[in-house]
Amino acid sequence: MTFADIPVPEPGPNQVRIRNHAAALNFFDILQIQGKYQVRPPFPFTPGAEVAGVVDSVGSEVKHVFPGDPVMAMAHNGAFAEYSLAAAERTFHIIAGMEFAEAAAMPVVYHTSYFALHRRAALAHREWLLVHAGASGVGMSAIQIGKAYGAQVIATAGDAAKLAFCREQGADHALPYNDAGWVEHVKEITGGRGADVIHDPVGGDIFDLSMRCIAPEGRLLVIGFASGRIPNIAANRVLLKDISIVGVHWGQYVAHHPEFLGHTHEVLTAMYLGGQIRPAVGKTFRLDEVPAGLRELTERKIMGKAVVVME
Repeated sequence: MTFADIPVPEPGPNQVRIRNHAAALNFFDILQIQGKYQVRPPFPFTPGAEVAGVVDSVGSEVKHVFPGDPVMAMAHNGAFAEYSLAAAERTFHIIAGMEFAEAAAMPVVYHTSYFALHRRAALAHREWLLVHAGASGVGMSAIQIGKAYGAQVIATAGDAAKLAFCREQGADHALPYNDAGWVEHVKEITGGRGADVIHDPVGGDIFDLSMRCIAPEGRLLVIGFASGRIPNIAANRVLLKDISIVGVHWGQYVAHHPEFLGHTHEVLTAMYLGGQIRPAVGKTFRLDEVPAGLRELTERKIMGKAVVVME
């Protein structure tokens, strides 16, 4: 990655140009840079998908935001820059009381977890929710949204500090997933039933072990493969326990159902104002420190969200 001057982008008819104040880092940014993500922009490109700032200019068809408005947005890359473009339907006013860094930490991960738990899993009150990588950005959002829905939440994480972080986000139980004994602990906690919904952004061995502690009629949400290994599915286990393996491709869904974005933002706004959700910014970086920030994210050194601050 290089730090360089490029022309300020011009918004199209349905685009918003934002003078960025903050942008959040995500694991999929790393995969895109490595050419390993399902969406592969042509090189060279500027990564970054979660941004918050002030509207600088709008296209001719944009009617709901105006220059000077503080907004958060989901960019199609380009957030790790002083200015970025976002589609109008992916740009929202910042919720009252939010700072820019917090606002940048919200759009993609909270929308993804809401889509996963509400739309794909239909998480119900008092169900057991198991959240893997609970100290990550998407894990943090899943814990908070799960509690907002009245679920009983078990989180897994890699060390004592991260387990404590999961509890701070609302997890009722936190288990170290570097000890395979977590599978039996999940069974014990749930009275032998297992988890009704499993939120898995890790894949690999974690997915395989999750199949051993999922409840009858449970839903295992495939969020991603941060472990680097895409697991195979033992169809006999799916059959014997009447379970569902549920894909969560938020980006594809909202491409076909753009109205879902506005609905989700309304729900998340109510949750935020009601004190049920709040993005935790674990560490901030300058714009020229993006490579270092992504490296720390790769090395699992950050709890919550890593955010680039450009103020």
